[in-house]
Order: sequence, then C-alpha cells, then structure tokens
Amino acid sequence: MKIHLDKIASCTINAKLDREVDYTDEVRPEVGGVLVVRALREKTVYDKVELVSGRMAKISKGDVIAGVLGRRRALRGFVGEIPDTLRAGDRIHILNIGGVLGVVVSGNVDLGSPLLCEVVGAVVQNGEPASIARDVPPAPEKLPDVPLILVEGTCMNAGKTYAAATLIQMLTQRGYRLNAAKLTGVACLRDLLNMEDHGARRTRSFLDVGLPSTVGVEDLAGVARTMLADLASDKPDAIVVELGDGIIGHYGCDAILQDAEILSKTKAHVMCANDLVAAWGANELMKSWGIEINAMAGPATDNEVGEAYCVRELRVPAANARTNAHKLTDLVEGLVW
Repeated sequence: MKIHLDKIASCTINAKLDREVDYTDEVRPEVGGVLVVRALREKTVYDKVELVSGRMAKISKGDVIAGVLGRRRALRGFVGEIPDTLRAGDRIHILNIGGVLGVVVSGNVDLGSPLLCEVVGAVVQNGEPASIARDVPPAPEKLPDVPLILVEGTCMNAGKTYAAATLIQMLTQRGYRLNAAKLTGVACLRDLLNMEDHGARRTRSFLDVGLPSTVGVEDLAGVARTMLADLASDKPDAIVVELGDGIIGHYGCDAILQDAEILSKTKAHVMCANDLVAAWGANELMKSWGIEINAMAGPATDNEVGEAYCVRELRVPAANARTNAHKLTDLVEGLVW
C-alpha cells in the first residue's frame, strides 16, 4: 500500500523518506521504527513539528505524518513510552517537536494535552519495516587528542544550547576551527542547526547513529566516544559538546560524565544552572564525581547577585552567555589553549 505524507518529521532523517511511501498495517513496537500516523486534532500550544528541512510546520487535524517510535522522560515536557503492542488504528502521541512517537504516561500543564494521532501503519523500505537504526562502529577505547568543551546543565531550558552556540561563535571569530555535538536528549535538528549557524564546521548527535532519544541506551558512553572520534577525525581545534537535559535525569548524562576517556579529553566544564540552589547542587554533585566546574552560566548568572554567589560561595568562575559572552569565552579559551 502507498500513502502520501503531508509532513515528514526530522527524527526520520536517516530513513530518507520520499513524499509517497509504502506502508503496512503490521506494526512492530520497536525503538527507531518509522510509522505513519494521522493527526486527530489541532493544538494552540506545542502544535508544531520540525521537518527534515529544519523548518517548523503547524500540525493540522488530518495531517498524515511520518515519525519514529522512541521514549521521552522530560522534566518540563512529556513522559512517553513505546507500548508493548501496537496496531493500525491504535492511538499514539507526538512526544516532541522532532516527531518522536509514543504513548504519554505523564504530561505537563504548560504544554496542554499531548497531540493525539492514529496509527496508520509502518513505513516499508526494500520489503522491510523502515527504521532509523544504524550499524554503529565499535566504540574506540581511546579518543584522538582533540580537546573537548562540555556544556552541561541542571535541567532542560537552563541555557545550554545558547551557551554552546555563543562559545562556538566567539571562538570561531577568534580563529579556532570547531566541531560540535549533542550527546544526550531527544531527537530534533534544531540545536545542531543552531550550532552550525554559529560557526560549527561539522555536527553530530545521537540521531546520526540511529537513536530517537538517549533514554535507556546501553553503553551510552561508548556511543558518545564513537561520535566524538568521528568529529575529531578532521582535527578541529576543539569539539564543543552539549549534554541535553540535566546532569540528574533519564537521558544518560551521568554515564558520559563518568567515562574516564571522555573526561581525560575534556578541558572545560561549563555548567548552566537555573538558580542558585541548582548551581550549589550541581557543584556538589560534580565534586562527588571528581569533576571541577570551570565556569557557571545560565539564568543563575543573569545578574551580579548570582555571579557573586558563584564566585564567593562556590568558588566557581561565573559568566553569563547573554550579557558577558567575552568573559565566558575568555574563561574557556584560557583552559583549552
């Protein structure tokens, strides 16, 4: 059977779908499986999907959309799982702007009800159910000698992407050649495109290796080393790495921050905190892991009160990416080169 797709979500990018696809009503509830769904309603908030082009498009009732089965566990978003069984005609939700699909088990009052869809079927390619999964090369035990700049946060919406993009822009303007990565989170293209727009020469995320999210991924640190080795292959001056979500959460940031090889190549840890309690907690947790925060950023440093607390009480340098980008860049540059 064939069907015309009104919208092709960005999380399907590995599958390289055409507007018209073959599909079957036999659906396997597997991570990475590419499904065709039909929107059963419209929303006024959280009502858009990111397309494979990177553009955002409003979802209208009746739209036929290609998305990918995956899991999400967002503190300020939806919590969604892949059901044990799934058939054509079943109901499913769009979990994020990238078009990851699952059944919501916990919502968020600010986002309203999740956008409900009907499962039409599974996309078929070369006679088999389509999937974004890819064969990932074995993880290298050792990484190339390229410095890493890690941008971490206390939770989502703490300013990590802004800080990472700002550092990329400022350091590029100072003559450095940078690649960039997003190693944890839920799939979409927006953050990588933002990094590229600010000067990153090449970017990679977990989506490139076939993961719709990093929830429950075994050996995530190994997957991260594979991506970092690829980004280091053209010998950039550094790789700016964003860890999506928070250092406490379900996306695996802790696994990466406890990987000895990744830490050995990390020359700067930039922590984005939402408030002073978060800054204090992040500092304590990172110290318990044997990691020194080299710069505090994010909303906790929005004015002098927060910066002063970080410097005087936590003894951590602080610089806001929005109001004092040169200071933040100076701190990082001094540590890396």
